Amino acid sequence: MKNVGSDSTAVPAGHDGRTRHAVARLLLEQGPIAAVSVAEQLGLSPTAVRRHIDALVADGEAVDREAPRRGQRGRGRPAKLFLLTEQGRARFGHAYDDLAVAALRFLAEQGGEEAVRAFAERRVSALVDQHRAAIVAQPDSAERAKALAVALTREGYAASARHVGAGEQLCQHLCPVAHVAAEFPQLCETETAAFADLLGTHVQRLATIARGDAVCTTHIPNPPPITVGETDTRPSDGGEPA
Repeated sequence: MKNVGSDSTAVPAGHDGRTRHAVARLLLEQGPIAAVSVAEQLGLSPTAVRRHIDALVADGEAVDREAPRRGQRGRGRPAKLFLLTEQGRARFGHAYDDLAVAALRFLAEQGGEEAVRAFAERRVSALVDQHRAAIVAQPDSAERAKALAVALTREGYAASARHVGAGEQLCQHLCPVAHVAAEFPQLCETETAAFADLLGTHVQRLATIARGDAVCTTHIPNPPPITVGETDTRPSDGGEPA
């Protein structure tokens, strides 16, 4: 019998597949993330989690990177953060295949870039319009960003939103059309424009999975404060006048 030592939270062999999938999902949704954070969220020991992460790395499904330094560097090895590779994301499935790329190539040959852009606009419109009412009903840009993240998660994008500096940051940890968007950036461009329309403000796409980044990141700036005596020309949030 294998000696598991004092690791009382070690996962039985029959549960390894489900646990590894849970570890991989946290790396997908929150990566880059430390192994100890994964362990805390899953209620496992760091040893058990590192065993699963090491297996993902060995299989080419995850990679590590050095954690950003904060303050003066102490002794010992630098902390490691982990995230999934494109191969690792594939375990969660994709909503595209070679046929989609071939179809868009044909569309581009027949109708040019405008035809591809028209297709991309129709696709993103179908994606967001069903969530539009819930998003625009929110009182400010921060709440709209959170509502958009919820909507995108329901559509398979594993999205989250958080406050960063002078704005909000929308992260999409999974892109069902990343391989297609790598060849046809119109998919990303029209998606960004749709986000700006929904949130009622200019947004800036900082990173995309299609370009090889770990996550699609969109910056949503906070509206500037209103100076006394100025007229508020910002888009209405739908509430009653002050």
